[in-house]
Amino acid sequence: MNEHLELVIPLLAGFALDCLIGDPHFLPHPIRLFGKVISVGVAKLNRGRYRKIKGAVLASFLILCTYLLFKLGLTALSAYQDLFLIASSILVFYGLANRSLIQESLRVIIKLENEGLEAGRQQLSMIVGRETTQLNKNKIRTAVLETLAENLSDGVIAPLFFYFIGGVPAMFAYKMANTLDSMIGYKNERYKDFGFFAAKLDDVLNFIPARLTAVIMAIVSFKLRAIKFIFKYGSKHSSTNAGYPEAALAGILNCRFGGPNRYHGVLVNKPFIGMNPRPVSANDVYKACVINVAVTLVFIGVFILWLV
Repeated sequence: MNEHLELVIPLLAGFALDCLIGDPHFLPHPIRLFGKVISVGVAKLNRGRYRKIKGAVLASFLILCTYLLFKLGLTALSAYQDLFLIASSILVFYGLANRSLIQESLRVIIKLENEGLEAGRQQLSMIVGRETTQLNKNKIRTAVLETLAENLSDGVIAPLFFYFIGGVPAMFAYKMANTLDSMIGYKNERYKDFGFFAAKLDDVLNFIPARLTAVIMAIVSFKLRAIKFIFKYGSKHSSTNAGYPEAALAGILNCRFGGPNRYHGVLVNKPFIGMNPRPVSANDVYKACVINVAVTLVFIGVFILWLV
């Protein structure tokens, strides 16, 4: 089979599976396994001296091992074309998270609209790192919008970007790096040294995908203001990369993101993205979900056109 078809078929099949079933909790998932392995490494190494070095060694080792395991496994299956395509398709499905991202975001809005503020806060706490106990309805919706924008980049476009570069092994090496960042890439006392390398590496890996995501968001929405916001606000975010897709979405919706929020008991004064402090609505969240799907389809379409 043509090597391009060996990329295209699993991509389309895996994306279709993600659209159809998302991430059912009853299914085993490689990312949950990644999390358990990382937790073991943290328990053994995140203590004593040389934490920066030990954190860098752990992250490098796990990312390299992930790449090699997937590379060797799929190479062994390559002699059996049908098995190779099935395995690759399932792995692409596991590597994408757009349906679950949209689903979890909509659950927050549904809870908020149907069951009230406390239910919305509790549901939001399942998908964001900030404290939710003091958030009002507008801040809950804003948090959902920011999450949709940021995670479109690192949960969908970035995995697809690395799949484009190096197939399933590169996709899951990235997923391991991203999981490491989400677990230990904090600037608090426990992880500021141990997670330093993982956080910086995640910044590097997401540099291009975040900006690609933002540009495609602006294109699919036909909003010139989104391009202006990308250049004006993208670099003002406390994160090296998250500001770009967030700026694009703020420009599309003509609203304002950022500002002060509490994370793990600490008040963090994030810069504002956008100038219009208007209240955001459930309809804005629905628009953002449509944009997520459109961006993903465009990226996959360009990927396939490039290959064929």
